[in-house]
Parts: sequence; structure tokens; C-alpha cells
Amino acid sequence: MCRGDDVNCPNFEAHFKAFREDINPGRRDFLRNGVLGAGGLAAVGAVGGLSLVTPALAQASAKNGPATPSDHYLPATSETVHWGYFSKTIKPQLEIDSGDIVTIETLTHHAGDDLERMVQGDEGAESVYLWTKDKKGVERRGAGSTDPNVYKIGSGDGKGVHIMTGPVYVRGAEPGDVLEVRILDCVPRPSANPDFAGKTFGSNAAAWWGFHYNDMINDDKREVITIYEVDATGQKNWAEAVYNFKWVPQTDPYGVTHTMIDYPGVPVDHSLTSRNFDVLKGIRVPIRPHFGTLGVAPAEADFVDSVPPSYTGGNIDNWRIGKGATMYYPVAVDGALMSVGDPHASQGDSELCGTAIECSLTGTFQLILHKKADLAGTSLEEMDHPMLETQTEWLVHGFSVPNYLATLGKDAQSEIYNKASIDDAMRDAFLKMRKFLMGTKGLTEDEAHSLMSVGVDFGITQVVDGNWGVHAIIKKEIFSGRA
Repeated sequence: MCRGDDVNCPNFEAHFKAFREDINPGRRDFLRNGVLGAGGLAAVGAVGGLSLVTPALAQASAKNGPATPSDHYLPATSETVHWGYFSKTIKPQLEIDSGDIVTIETLTHHAGDDLERMVQGDEGAESVYLWTKDKKGVERRGAGSTDPNVYKIGSGDGKGVHIMTGPVYVRGAEPGDVLEVRILDCVPRPSANPDFAGKTFGSNAAAWWGFHYNDMINDDKREVITIYEVDATGQKNWAEAVYNFKWVPQTDPYGVTHTMIDYPGVPVDHSLTSRNFDVLKGIRVPIRPHFGTLGVAPAEADFVDSVPPSYTGGNIDNWRIGKGATMYYPVAVDGALMSVGDPHASQGDSELCGTAIECSLTGTFQLILHKKADLAGTSLEEMDHPMLETQTEWLVHGFSVPNYLATLGKDAQSEIYNKASIDDAMRDAFLKMRKFLMGTKGLTEDEAHSLMSVGVDFGITQVVDGNWGVHAIIKKEIFSGRA
């Protein structure tokens, strides 16, 4: 039965509307009252100056789209996803106006770790994960070569791993503009296997790229995958481990043997593994669903590895980029070309062992375009990096190399993996927060330095994505005493 997720259903629009109302009655009320018209929510949040979007900017930006936003739905299928890269060259899967609302399905690139729980019976996921000796549902996986005479382990060579749904083209978006992305909903994708009704599953891989890998006790290096269960009904707000297993060589349907986790979507044959169901007993991991990879297309290259984050967003891996959060991205190409993937059920700061609980999700977003001509004198005027806003906080994201594609030249996509540095990411986060405090809040340099030391929390976002990340958080209430 269609639950608002089958675009071929003759009653799709009615089912989709019911789905959205069921998952969030509160947002239904917002829609009824017109608060989510283009710029409307921003204006509400701007009371007292506690939003990056002022009422004046919200009013100006509202002119960039229709008075009443349209709803769109983008399913995840082999036709609507691109695997392992951002690109300014691929055809948009959807064109929308500023202010429109789009619900986007996202699939985890680790579903091959347990096809029975995460793919079986799911028509969209099955089309993406299809892989026989004769064909793959999605052939290219990564920003590497697609020439069989060049690639070694598969088309794209796994230089980029995330299943990205999109891109979404925002009409009127041009380089120099800022795209505001409001995350209105973020819900688990239920298992379609009737044996696991009401449940969702995710995979955590303690892998060779993890921060821990070179410090294994007795140097006993191994890759271990833990499968977690999440309650898809929402009645339980925690995840529990189901089992774990040590990665053993897997031969993919094309005949390539993978001794390590080196290519996304390899179907794990569990007749070769030894599954340990006695793992993490009594441990409940609070879930905080979010999107690890969300952003717009960079301008510097045609195909960009999805792993290192950059100035246009991408694989930031901040667990705060979930429901209720707003992201701001500098637009680098016409239409912005937003894509989303790498869905997580939960993650800790640092993503230490290599991944989060990689778990398919469906998100609902509102996209607001702020034109360059309207940004003068606002907090977004010189926005050249991704920034996160919540109801109570502002966050800037620092990286080892802020715009590695421009800084590192023609070999940037390989060189960035040699540049990972917490020191450099910390410095970038400090410089961005100082610029924010001075430019947006009018502090002097000395005032900004003092406030950062006593009122700003710096945290390690991730140490596993090549271009490591540090985030800086400042609470809005710090400025509540200002007129």
C-alpha cells in the first residue's frame, strides 16, 4: 500500500499529504497558518535579532518565490540518486521555487552490510543496490574513473561513498547567493521486510579509515561492523545493537574480491561471516536522526568526492543537522544543485571509528533563496562557508582546509587526505567564529577573543573524512541582554 512513498500510485498526492500530517501534526498547523511561506519562518525567528535572517531580509527573499509554497516528493531509486560525488554536470532530479517544500528519501550506503534487514522488499533500495554478474543498479560509485581500463575496484573506484538523492535545482539561484535549508522533518525509513515490521536498521563500521585503527590493542587490526535496531514507530528513542561481525574478504558479483571495506555497496555474504549476537547488551544509544552529507554542488570540478567536506557543505557529519535545524550554504553554481544523503540514526562528536549508525531516513526540507543583492548589511553578506542555526545556537564549521578544491590545485581530491589536521580545523573554526562575532554582533577583536574563551564551545565534528572538522557553538541567549 502506498504510504505517500510511491509516486506511481494514482492517489499519491492524497497519501503523501496524509503521511506528512501524520508524522508531524505541529508542522501541519504551521502550514495551515501560512508560517512556512517563503521567508515567513525566518521572520518569526528573527524577533529580537536572534536569527541570521532579519525580518527585512526575509521580506526581500519572499519575493524570490511564490506566495504559497508547493510540495514536492523525491523518492530514492536508481534513477534519482548519484553515488559518491557532488557534481555540477548531472541532470537535476527536481526543479523547485524558493520557499517550496520537498520531501526527500535518502538511503544509507552501508545497507549492503545486511541486505535482509535494510534492502529486502524495499523497491527503491532494491533498485539502487541491484548488483548481479551482468549489471549494477547504479554503476558509478565515486568521483574516480569510469573507464574499466583505469579503475581498479569498480566504476568510480569508491572515491566517494555516499548515496546522494538529487540534485534539486532551485530556480533563480546563482553564484554569490545563499541557500537556506530548513530541516522540517527527519524520520527513519522502515524495513520493508515483513519479518522486521516496525523496525529500522543501521550499520556502524569500525573501519580502516577510523581514528582508532592504528591504535588497536596488540596491533590486532580488524574491521568490525555492528548492526543496530531502531524503532521505526517512534515509541522508543534509542537504538540497540543486534549483532556484530568481523569483515572477511567479500567477492562482489563482478568477481572483484574486497579484503577491506574499500567500495560502497558490496553485498555482504553472511555465510562467510561469524555473527556475534551477544554484543552491547543493556546499552541504549539515544537516537538523534540527521544527515551526515548535505550541501550544494561546488564549482571547481565536474565530479567531487563526497567524503571530504568543503565550503559548499557536503559530508560535515554534525549530528545537529537534523530536524529543527537550518543550514546556510554559499551558492557556487546556477540552481545551487542541492543533494542529500549519508543519513544517520545517531552519531557522537568525532565519529571516531569511521561511521555513525548509518540508517536510511526520509527528510522534509524547505529551501529559501537569498539573493546576493539583498545580503548587503546582513549576517549572510559574506557567507562563504556552511553555517548551522538552531533555535538556541549558532554553529560555524571549521575544516583542515576550508576550500581544499581551490587551495590544493589539480590534485586536490587526493591531496586533501594528506592534510587532515585538528590544529588547522580548530584555527579555521576560530577565525570563522571571530568573523561572525565581529561582523554579525559588532564586537571588537578583543571582545570577540574574550567571549570565545568564556562563552563558545569548540568541539571535534569528525576525524574520519580526510578534511577533518571542528565546530564552534555559541548560544543565542548570550545576546539576550542586548536591546
